[in-house]
Amino acid sequence: MNRRTIEDAWVPDCPIRNILARFGDKWSLLVFFVLSKNGTMRFKQLQRSIPDISQKMLTVTLRTLEEDGFVVRTVYPEVPPRVEYTLTPRAESLLPHIEGLIGWAAEHAQAILHDRKTAQTHA
Repeated sequence: MNRRTIEDAWVPDCPIRNILARFGDKWSLLVFFVLSKNGTMRFKQLQRSIPDISQKMLTVTLRTLEEDGFVVRTVYPEVPPRVEYTLTPRAESLLPHIEGLIGWAAEHAQAILHDRKTAQTHA
């Protein structure tokens, strides 16, 4: 899926699909969560905090979040260059909803995993 152009073929201007698809992917919510817990972070710190994300996917995710105004990328003119990422006020306003989703997932995780296992044995 091309993360930069997400459209619904039937309703191309659908704000729900368009916006949620940009940060509701596999990695963006994890980046939100890690930055919310740690504050401003450098790229390698983020990558170490999400160990199964590749360098390429972290780069793509951060660029997408920056394009949508969720993350600020600050480059310091040093040698070697230092780049830091931090959440914007827009992202901060989304955090209570993300934390609610995380809480819901934690509360229901065991039951969901049990149901998955049951469904696989009956398939």
